[in-house]
Amino acid sequence: MPSAESRKVLIIAAEASSCLYAQRLLQHWKKHNISIEAFGIGDQAMADEGFECLARAEDMAVVGFQEVIAHWDVIKRAFHACVQAAEVRKPQVVLLLDYPGFNLRFAAKMKALDLPVVYYISPQVWAWKQGRVKTIRKVVDKMLVVFPFEVDFYRQHDMQVQFVGHPLLDELNPKHFDEKARDAHRAKYGLTPDDVLLALMPGSRKSELKHHLQTQLETARKLLAKHPHLKVAMFVAPNFSKEEMQGLLTGLDFPLMLIKDEPFSMIDLADVVLCASGTATLMVGLLEKPMVVMYRMNAITAWLARMFVTATKHFGLINLVLDERVVPELFQEQAGPEGLIAELEPLIVNRERRKMVKERLKPAKNRLGSSGATERVAAALENYWI
Repeated sequence: MPSAESRKVLIIAAEASSCLYAQRLLQHWKKHNISIEAFGIGDQAMADEGFECLARAEDMAVVGFQEVIAHWDVIKRAFHACVQAAEVRKPQVVLLLDYPGFNLRFAAKMKALDLPVVYYISPQVWAWKQGRVKTIRKVVDKMLVVFPFEVDFYRQHDMQVQFVGHPLLDELNPKHFDEKARDAHRAKYGLTPDDVLLALMPGSRKSELKHHLQTQLETARKLLAKHPHLKVAMFVAPNFSKEEMQGLLTGLDFPLMLIKDEPFSMIDLADVVLCASGTATLMVGLLEKPMVVMYRMNAITAWLARMFVTATKHFGLINLVLDERVVPELFQEQAGPEGLIAELEPLIVNRERRKMVKERLKPAKNRLGSSGATERVAAALENYWI
């Protein structure tokens, strides 16, 4: 086994959710006094755990063809910096999380250097671009997947795959399901048990804020005009500061609470959530909060999505996990204020409707395996240091 000083892992975590999962892995190693030299792409929270950021996830979390082109210089520099570091430092294993456009090209470079590649948080190739699995099979040694249905998909393509469970299950706390604890938590924000709080979650990428923020604000403004007792909050994603978000809310003409905290702690406050599609829908669903899922993007990317996303009935992850449309999904032109209000209003005014949706969300926890995903990922990586 290599000495502690020689244990090296290159990690690419370029999105908010991936950074959280990588951060938990770094914390696991620290907790168990396992000395590992970890470097690559990550965020400030990872850096606080001793991770060496060669590039910042905050600069790279973009979606869509036009957005990628606009950030191409930043992405290209990060790519070459990590390839160069791999050549010089020769990690025993390379751990890639999601971010397929970048990571699959990077994996090919790593295979050319004869470095083992483990992919944690699979690209959603089962939903679109299924042909990518041929590339994945060539450049990835092992897939660590978080959805049970992904196992059969990769086995059908003769890939080494392990279901580790979803790391979000480790973020759940019994207090999130304790009514008295929740009431006490809400009271800190001036909310009574009878108040209905609508939470806005426009996304964790700058490109998502560009397409979602004003639509969500306009939706909230119109709902407040009809329901003046409604409370509204904007939840700040982990990779944005409260000051950054405040700067985007100039000229706001209705009362809005701006809250920055751990994601599950924030979501715990809400009664109804307007949520950008992504990992956030799983967080909201695991806490059994009624929601409406939306997604908007530039016209070219939306056209491509409609052309290629044909292998799945839903785009909201929570609906995919439950294998039915438990919560509404609105895409592109449907996801304007009027369409969103039509879906949100019944949840806001009808407590029984909220209870019904809550019950239908309950099975999500069991569909995602059991807690301990981070430990299982750490154990899988341990094989590369033996």
